Parts: sequence; C-alpha cells; structure tokens
Amino acid sequence: MQSKKRYLSASTALIPVWAAYVAGALAQGQAPSPLVPQQPAATPSQAAPPTVTLQDALARAQRNEPQLLAALNAAGLAREDTVQARAALYPTAGVRSEYLNTQGNGEFPSGRFVSNDGVHLYREWATLHQDLSPGTLTKSAYQRATASEAVARAKAEIARRGLALTVTRAYYALVNAQRKFATAQLALDQAQRFLTITQDLERGGEVPRSDVVKAQIQYNSQDQALREAKLAMDTARLDVAVLLFPDFSQNFQVVDDLHLSSALPPLPDVEAMARRDNPDLRAAMETVRGSNVDVTIARQAFLPTLTVDFVWGIEANQIGWRTVVAANPEVGPVPSAGYFLTASLNYALWDWGGRKSKLRQAELRREQANIELTAAQRQLLRNLAGFYEEAQTAREQLDLLRQSADLATENLRLNLLRYQAGEATVLELVDAQNTVTQARNANDDGLVRYRVALANLQTLTGTF
Repeated sequence: MQSKKRYLSASTALIPVWAAYVAGALAQGQAPSPLVPQQPAATPSQAAPPTVTLQDALARAQRNEPQLLAALNAAGLAREDTVQARAALYPTAGVRSEYLNTQGNGEFPSGRFVSNDGVHLYREWATLHQDLSPGTLTKSAYQRATASEAVARAKAEIARRGLALTVTRAYYALVNAQRKFATAQLALDQAQRFLTITQDLERGGEVPRSDVVKAQIQYNSQDQALREAKLAMDTARLDVAVLLFPDFSQNFQVVDDLHLSSALPPLPDVEAMARRDNPDLRAAMETVRGSNVDVTIARQAFLPTLTVDFVWGIEANQIGWRTVVAANPEVGPVPSAGYFLTASLNYALWDWGGRKSKLRQAELRREQANIELTAAQRQLLRNLAGFYEEAQTAREQLDLLRQSADLATENLRLNLLRYQAGEATVLELVDAQNTVTQARNANDDGLVRYRVALANLQTLTGTF
C-alpha cells in the first residue's frame, strides 16, 4: 500500500513535467514548425545578422566559388575564340606607309641597290588580304570554335549545377543540425527537471535510489547528446560560411523551409527534361562534333591553299598623284596611284608523314569521343533511374516518418498515464522520451534527404 502511495506521489510530481514535454511533441506533430537555436536579441549598436534563404545562398556561392568562376571564364575565352574564328573568314584590310632611302652612286638614279627605282622611294598602300584555303571556304575552323564554345558552356553548367547541389546539401545540413540542437536542448531540459524531481522524492523516501541513478544517467546522456549536437551545428555553419562569404563570416541565419519541398514530377517528364537539358550529354555530343571537324581539318591539310593580296596606293620617288620617275625623268610626270594583285597557290608535296600523322591523331580523338558519348548516355540513364528512385523513396518515407513521430508522441502520452496510474516504471518513461527524440530527428533527416535528392536529380534535368 505504501509502495502504491509512493508511486502515486511520484506520479503527481512528474505530471507537469511530462505533460509539458508531451504538449511540445504534440505541437510539433500537428504543425511542423521550424526548430532553430535561440539567438540573442540584437542590441541597438549591433545589427541583426542577415537572413539567408536557399536562393540567396546559391547566388552568393556562385559569386565566390573558384571552380565555377574558372568554368565561366573558360566559356568566355571559348566565346572569344569563336569571334576570332568568324573574323578569320573575312578579308582583312589595313594601311602601309614606308620610306626607302638608298645610298646613291653618282652615276645612276636608282642608287647602289638596283632593286630600287631611286634614292628616295615612298610607299603609301591600302592593303586587303583574303585566305581562300579549303578551311576558310568550308568554315572548318569556325565550326571547331563553336563546338569548343558549346563544350565550355556545358562544362560551366555542370559546374553550376554541381555547386547548387553542394550548397543545398550544406544549407539543409545546417538547418537539420539546428533542429537537432533544439531537440537536444528540449530533451536535456526535461532530463534536468526529471533528475531534480527524483532527487527530491528520494530525500522524502518516496522513490528508490535506482530511480535517481537512472535519471542521472539519462541526464548525462542528454548532456552529451547536446554537446554533440552543438558541435555538429557549428561544423555545419562553418561549411556554409566557407561557401557563401568571402570574409568567412559566421554571423548569419538560415531559413528553415524543409516543410516547403517541391513536388516530384512524373518520371516521363523528368526523362524528357534530361534528354533536352543535360549538360554532360551535351558536352559529350559537342565533343564528338568537334572531333569530326578536327578530322576534316586534318584532311584539308592535303589540299592546296590559296591566298590573295590586293594593294592600292602609290610607290613612287615622290609623294603625289602624278610624279616624275627618277629612272626616266625625261618622260615627265606620270600617274602614281594604282593597284597590284598577288595570288599565291601553295601545295606541300612532301612533309615526311607529318600531315598523315596528324590525321591519324584526329581519327583517334574522334573514336575516343564517340566512346565517351556512349558512356555518357549510359551513365545518364543509370543516374536518372537511380536519382529518381532515391527521390521517390525519400518522398514516400516522409509520411512514414511523420507517422512514427506522431506514434512516438502518443506512446509517451500513454506511458505518462500508465506511470500516473502506477503501471509504468521510470525505465519505460525514459525509453519513451528517447523514442520521441529519435523519431523527431529521423523525421528531420527524412526531410533533408528529400530536398537533397531533388537537388541531385536536378543536376541531370535542370530546375523544375
């Protein structure tokens, strides 16, 4: 009888503690409100830390990530190569001004160099140069540059999507760590209150020493869990800070929007998006196109080349439209301005096998590019199926995890009633408390898993 009274007295003392815990757990089960560690209130002299959303984090990371910036710069360089290759297809115009002074010999007007027409020779030319080789007529170099530019742009998109996945994973790892830290704080508070109550009841002789020992063990365990949660949260914050802030600032807050996950599109829609907008596949296809152009360029090396140079202007012993030729002064002034055209046809007869070797190199590169394209297609199919199944599984488990959290809360409530009636032990209550903590953490992990799975899938399809 006295034992029953002791249990009833202990139960009555514990009811407010466990009721508060159950109420908090039930509130979370009904409406998944964000759990974040408490922040100190901002003083007038200290501005509030900036709040960073996921989109803000992605934008900040894109301005700071060296690999993405390097890929974007490479795409910019490739774009300039395309501009230069296109410009090489058209004639180049220029001007040329020269003065040639030849030492005289006192006998001939031409001076001591017979190739010159006088001691003073002036050249004022407007020039035009055009390459009419097979590569220019077929625009091979321009096609090669456009293929290289497309590959560079695809690689930049690969880097951008990879960075988005990295930022998403780090961002929600911090959100999850903050949730777990808040859960650990709540569990430690309950363990502290439970320990205090059991110590008071032990001093009154109402509970055995074993209840106090168990409560102390539970408190120590929750204290250690809180320290680990704090370490995980700080580490996650460092991971986000190094991605977002050039000055490695850790004074920021993140928005907990885990409960606002977007829906998973149907598999046929995802497959269509992957076929249309997959940068890995596009890079492989453009590499094949570039290798085909390389083979064409190597074959064109066996053909003759033709260049044309057109010059208009003067080449006279005096500057003017009508001048006197030093070699024939008796003729008098004659027209000086005119033009001449030079057409050069070149054909290499023998180069010791150099051109043939370059052709073999181009063919080997084309063969390797086709192999890599086939591998990229297979890898895309594998990743698409695997990533979609991962996202689908994570989405389906959300309801199960939420149900488990609700059941754990209900289990704690029932054990509290049983303890109140003297039918449950302290061990059962401690187990119920641990179960609630584990279920809440598992639910948070499931939400993060789904968000990361979506981000992983979007590396193949683009945003949806």
